[in-house]
Amino acid sequence: QVQLVESGGGLVQPGGSLRLSCAASGFTLDGYAIGWFRQAPGKEREGVSCIDRRQGTQYYATTVKGRFTISRDNAKSTFYLQMNGLKPEDTGVYYCALVPETQLFRICLLWSSNLDMDYWGKGTVVTVSS
Repeated sequence: QVQLVESGGGLVQPGGSLRLSCAASGFTLDGYAIGWFRQAPGKEREGVSCIDRRQGTQYYATTVKGRFTISRDNAKSTFYLQMNGLKPEDTGVYYCALVPETQLFRICLLWSSNLDMDYWGKGTVVTVSS
């Protein structure tokens, strides 16, 4: 079965850092990119960052560019989101999801709000508060 498992969330003060992980199993990652998304209480889920598995090309939402770094370890089928300079508005549940390469432009460049991917992890909670 397809599994995506996020970890690394927690409580951090503004300006602090966290490193999130997404472990993938149960399927081949060929034909997919990995995306990170987040959802604050009472708000819609939004895109954060994506990475292409084959080339390692990175994509970032404007709100996190310069503060977050996405990376991957293909041998371990694990993807990471290094978050630096965290702000209270970064608070939310962070999810990883498979993004078909055919949808990469729409999801990870246009940052469409129509997040209709089929495979998601359960999320990890990030709380940025003093």
